[in-house]
Amino acid sequence: MEIKNVGIDSIPVIQELAHDTWAVAYKEILSAAQMNYMLELIYSMGALQKQIAEQGHQFILAMDHMGAAGFASWSVKSDKEPATYKLHKIYIDPNHQGKGVGKILLDHILEDVKAKGAGSLELNVNRQNKALGFYQKYGFKIMEEVDIPIGNGYFMNDYIMKLPVNPC
Repeated sequence: MEIKNVGIDSIPVIQELAHDTWAVAYKEILSAAQMNYMLELIYSMGALQKQIAEQGHQFILAMDHMGAAGFASWSVKSDKEPATYKLHKIYIDPNHQGKGVGKILLDHILEDVKAKGAGSLELNVNRQNKALGFYQKYGFKIMEEVDIPIGNGYFMNDYIMKLPVNPC
């Protein structure tokens, strides 16, 4: 498995993976209307360009001999919290789930943020997402339960999870 740092030129691959993974991950959690709304909100060409060019999100792809197996993105949480990094996205193609791709991506991200002096890595996860167990097994702890309005009367019903990181 190869991990590649990617940018704007890889947006179509990220979009395809997002649509494929969301169809499986959220089919029993979100209505089709909310899923489509959120995919457009988060994964449109313009939204992804802004995340990369303006918000400083670093994207990576996990690649194998068949192509892209998953992707992830992260950044510093905010200027006010430079030692806290935020894992924005981590999605694994349904055909590659359960094969260690998520761990490979997360290990890569942790290596990167440790080298940058991170104190912790945070993420949001839907409270009903099966990935919750993966994060807990990895060592993330639930810090807070939140309901975040995202427009059109929709909410993200999430846990905020945190993993302490020992800087190098």
